[in-house]
Amino acid sequence: MKILVTGGAGFIGSHLSEKLLRQGNSVTVLDNLSTGCSENISHIKNTGGFRFVKGDILNEKTVGTLVKAADMVYHLAASVGVELVVKNPLDSLNTNIRGSQLLLDKAALYGKRTMVVSSSEIYGKNTHGPLKESDDRILGSPLKTRWGYATAKALDEMLAYVYFKNRGLPAVIVRLFNTVGPRQTGAYGMVLPRFVKQALANEPLRVYGSGKQSRCFLHVKDAVWAMMRLMAEPAATGEVFNVGSQEEISIEDLKKDNSNNRQQLRDKVYSL
Repeated sequence: MKILVTGGAGFIGSHLSEKLLRQGNSVTVLDNLSTGCSENISHIKNTGGFRFVKGDILNEKTVGTLVKAADMVYHLAASVGVELVVKNPLDSLNTNIRGSQLLLDKAALYGKRTMVVSSSEIYGKNTHGPLKESDDRILGSPLKTRWGYATAKALDEMLAYVYFKNRGLPAVIVRLFNTVGPRQTGAYGMVLPRFVKQALANEPLRVYGSGKQSRCFLHVKDAVWAMMRLMAEPAATGEVFNVGSQEEISIEDLKKDNSNNRQQLRDKVYSL
């Protein structure tokens, strides 16, 4: 198949593109390299069937041309992470909301099966886990930019669902939970790559808050597997799915694990 991956030079997008190519698909990656990077796709750039387009999700002509030429679309292009949204709220909201609407509009126009990749951040302060897809969102004041990322992702989901209901777009929505693995950077607030970098540099591991807060970490290869399975499942159309792990660990215990296994970290986390 001919598959378009927006944000395909990012952490998750590059793994997805790699897997799709291995299965014999042709893959076009659209990325402006603002948070993704060319190094993430350097190992596949000469693979037959791969094409990289440096461009913006807000460019209607580019998006329309690429969507029309594809058989299906994985939409990952976004300003990634809470930290980046707090620093650059206007640009981030513009990219995450207008960019998604533009892509979904073109996908609906041409009838392309589309996956919108959302985030567990949409649940906000809801800590009554394990969270179900139908659970409430609990957010703080809309005047706090901290909640901009969660709000934008929720709007992406709403747009995808409305395009499905009103215009017949075959859309699938996934909410990824704490995805980790090779090529992830700590530049946007992700805890595990920050711990890894600090541990390998023999620096103290810095914990924000009490350390009692817990997370379930999902390897990126498992996330990609789930995404591809859902795109291949007709019954997933018009539905939303949480994609994550059920193995919970506190940040305090994660710090201990990283502190005690500094030299094994690269093999354990970044070579899987």
